[in-house]
Amino acid sequence: MGRADPERKLFIAKGRAALPFDPERAVDQLSLADPLLGRMIGRIGPFRLKIEALHNPFSALAESIAYQQLTGKAAATIFGRVCDLYRPRRYPTPEGILATHSARLRGCGLSRAKTLALKDLAARTLDGTVPTMRRLAGMSDEEIVERLTAVRGIGRWTVEMLLIFRLGRPDVLPVTDYGVQKGFQRTFRTRALPHPKEIASRGERWRPYRTVASWYLWRAIDGQAGFS
Repeated sequence: MGRADPERKLFIAKGRAALPFDPERAVDQLSLADPLLGRMIGRIGPFRLKIEALHNPFSALAESIAYQQLTGKAAATIFGRVCDLYRPRRYPTPEGILATHSARLRGCGLSRAKTLALKDLAARTLDGTVPTMRRLAGMSDEEIVERLTAVRGIGRWTVEMLLIFRLGRPDVLPVTDYGVQKGFQRTFRTRALPHPKEIASRGERWRPYRTVASWYLWRAIDGQAGFS
């Protein structure tokens, strides 16, 4: 489980981005495996996960670092300034980041910690720690997590978001995510926020489509939008 299959058919979910799994089959299987989750799925409606284009692992992770602990608008402004340093390229390269003095990156609005993380990401991309797109395609989810969390400033949650929203992996369950925890609390009517182990335990019945279950838990927070 969790390994990409280059021969897997791509599915289009209601006109959205291609997915490497059948979303209708996933929804049906989840509803049968967990009727309480199935009830929430029925209220929310069709699965509409949007996969964002992955230019390369380096640029995606660099953007993730810039966005950590900031609002979307502020982070977009800061990352935009970083990208502007390397025009006409759309995104910086590892070589470009390493050649740029830290003071210039700090001048874009990056904190010292994020600047150090970005430099480490660049170095580990060049030394092969961060896999290429081709290598990512043949790696399991856990192999990707292990490899990418070796980078300074990259934690498991960040990699899980990459697996879900950039790679479209079908069986990812970010048990420490606050939105998943709140959605679980609402869906299963727990008095308090569930412990990650509680989510992981119930999530065993959601395999191999825990990504789909996660998406519905996010949506359960407001019953409408959540992560689209």
